[in-house]
Amino acid sequence: MRILHTSDWHLGRSFHRVGLLDAQRAFLDHLVSTVREREVDAVLVAGDVFDRAVPPLAAVEVYDDVLHRLAELGVPAVMISGNHDSARRLGVGAGLMGRAGIHLRTDPAGCAEPVLLADAHGPVACYGLPYLEPALVRAEFGVERAGHPEVLGAAMDRVRADLAGRPDGTRAVVLAHAFVTGAAPSDSERDLTVGGVDSVPAAVFDGVHYAALGHLHGSQTISERVRYSGSPLAYSFSEAAHRKSMWLVDLDADGDVTAERIACPVPRPLTRLRGRIEDLLTDEAHEEAAGHWVEAVLTDPARPHEPMARLTARFPHLVSLVFAPDREPDDPLPSYAQRLRGRSDQQIAEDFVGHVRPGTTASDAERALIGDAFDAVRAEAARGEGAR
Repeated sequence: MRILHTSDWHLGRSFHRVGLLDAQRAFLDHLVSTVREREVDAVLVAGDVFDRAVPPLAAVEVYDDVLHRLAELGVPAVMISGNHDSARRLGVGAGLMGRAGIHLRTDPAGCAEPVLLADAHGPVACYGLPYLEPALVRAEFGVERAGHPEVLGAAMDRVRADLAGRPDGTRAVVLAHAFVTGAAPSDSERDLTVGGVDSVPAAVFDGVHYAALGHLHGSQTISERVRYSGSPLAYSFSEAAHRKSMWLVDLDADGDVTAERIACPVPRPLTRLRGRIEDLLTDEAHEEAAGHWVEAVLTDPARPHEPMARLTARFPHLVSLVFAPDREPDDPLPSYAQRLRGRSDQQIAEDFVGHVRPGTTASDAERALIGDAFDAVRAEAARGEGAR
């Protein structure tokens, strides 16, 4: 059986306020073309179909369109809800959609009820485990501790029990949305630590032939049978080095796995530039970045004048600006907070003037004005205390 494993579409998400719906639509066109051209037998979507619980209408329309196209091809799809999705909303109409070959698995109670697929070698039981928030599903799975390892372990125990009752030779695939120990996260995934320890061991998926994982945005191979597809698009600059892809997985008659990465379209490369503003504006080595989405990390000791406007003139797709000034060699303090420690309000205010106005410190007149302002605030506070 040939399976296309994808996840973390995050339909409706933007990139630093730049809309990505056209890029997401192009990815789904690519997915449908891959299904047709590579003769895919089933599509697995391992959660985070949408970016938020109540997605914008345009994102829902894109989702609706790709479901119709897969149904027209006669290729079944199995989809689970992720931690960004509203399980209840995503699961609306699941029964009717299932008749068209679109199988939505959003109810934790149904994790041991597989979608039964088949090929020339026999049955394939495909189990969909939606994102399991420990505090919400603890009672359902009867675990004492509300942690991700406990609830996912209990769900997999149900899967293995169901599989044990099926005909010999039944191959098993599971979809899950979780953080597996040893995998590498990025900055654009929502933290799962609320509700207990966030990571689960890969051994929790023992007993199935393939685990199609979602949640982490980098494509990763935990083992030959446990993989993350990653997100089809980059959603943060921490993903600049990612090669966005899907897994094309073949299960043979014995359940052995071979997998091929299918690259996804790249709407625009990502580049992080670091240095002083004059260097970024003049260095010919940065010429290629003019067509990229750019994050500029400025290391100037003082904040430059109108940095966004000046940098955008060279890098029209600049979307993020970060200030990380170089420290003086005799400045051992690593943070601004530490530099404030032990200083008076007056001193902090005077330092701020120097921080936002490059190359100058507060003048005597400005110091006096700052002192008068603090005196007025203290006097007003004192009057308020007296009135009470």
